[in-house]
Amino acid sequence: MFVVETPRIARKSKPGQFLVVRVDERGERIPLTIADSDAEKGIITLVIQEVGKSTIRMGVLREGDTLLDLVGPLGKPSHIDYFGKVVLVGGGIGIAPIYPVVKAMKYAGNSVVSIIGARTKELLFWEDKVKEFSDELLVTTDDGSCGHKGFVTDAVREVVSREPQVDLVVAIGPVIMMKAVAEVTRGPAIQTIVSLNPIMVDATGMCGGCRVTVGDRTKFACVDGPEFDGHLVDFDELMRRRKMYVDEEKTALQKCRLNHVATQHTFRAEHKG
Repeated sequence: MFVVETPRIARKSKPGQFLVVRVDERGERIPLTIADSDAEKGIITLVIQEVGKSTIRMGVLREGDTLLDLVGPLGKPSHIDYFGKVVLVGGGIGIAPIYPVVKAMKYAGNSVVSIIGARTKELLFWEDKVKEFSDELLVTTDDGSCGHKGFVTDAVREVVSREPQVDLVVAIGPVIMMKAVAEVTRGPAIQTIVSLNPIMVDATGMCGGCRVTVGDRTKFACVDGPEFDGHLVDFDELMRRRKMYVDEEKTALQKCRLNHVATQHTFRAEHKG
């Protein structure tokens, strides 16, 4: 978790929006959804999972360090309004971006059912923060180490089947999870919103790298989204496009790990004794 002092962004950010972050001059531009913000303190909160070169490099930062640059807030904010009964789903690292939506939906007067899940108990976080603004919180883990054993989709199915009226579902997390949630809600025709995080470069609508198919139209996630109607998103195409640079990502990750080990060895040698 990173708490970043950036007053201008903090004053402007709204739930659902994101930033493009660069760690240093050689770093790639990565989109990260704003997990929380405080305009009075001039801070925003980001939560990452170390899975690739850039997030690993962010992970070695310490309190007082700096990020080279932040661009944002970008994207359209979440549509916050009074809907009635809303179900808000965060899977894995998606728990972070669903939190400001949970808070805003509760402030708007909605009855909020929150569902968060992860593979194991160790990967869960912010249960108390989400619970504070939820009328009901359901927790799932794939291995059953915390909450209900199973997937967030199992909890969505349970809520949809027992509630006489669900007016809106919002799901944020892995693409396969958001696709599965949309399939659960397709039959009962419950409006379902998903937040997409495809490959991005400039994040201003110019490069076209983040294009997704929604219905029969091409949309750019950075300026038209990142939130879209989950029943219209072509998830299969999205997943194919996200795999375009898998080999390059693996090579970059391997080099990053080797450099990290070499740096540690150098540090130990310089400070030996």
